[in-house]
Amino acid sequence: MKNISIIVVIDKHSAIGKGNDLLCHLPADLKHFKNTTTGHTVIMGRKTYDSLPKGALPNRRNIVITRNPEFSAERVEVAHSFEQAVEMVKGEEEVFVMGGAQIYNIALPFTSNLYLTEIDHQFDDADTFFPEIDYSQWTEENRESHDKDEKNPYPYSFVKLVRK
Repeated sequence: MKNISIIVVIDKHSAIGKGNDLLCHLPADLKHFKNTTTGHTVIMGRKTYDSLPKGALPNRRNIVITRNPEFSAERVEVAHSFEQAVEMVKGEEEVFVMGGAQIYNIALPFTSNLYLTEIDHQFDDADTFFPEIDYSQWTEENRESHDKDEKNPYPYSFVKLVRK
């Protein structure tokens, strides 16, 4: 699947969330996420969709994967499996899987690009983790590192990995 990319924020131990929310507020990452995914399709699980403060993300095609046959939401297309979501995006140049952990687990073997925001911090109260990345299968194409500042409380790096 050449067109499947994952976009995720991880800490030093691959934590991605706590209590169905992000680990921390990192405005630079939110801007990076918006710039990277705008104009593309985003695929997410229902719990991730439920965690969005304003529902479907603007200027993107939103696909929500859920087992619930009754689920519907404004400006959202529903898939009942990852395979069905992939079928819905055939022919698109690049689509972004944006969580949560269950969807990342299913999508990782089919992914050609990983867009990681690596937070240089360990969140001890995290309860959700990204699957283990076998770095021998990936080439680092780009890395942009940033120090913490008045808006972003931790040092972080934007990293793009491409499957070998």
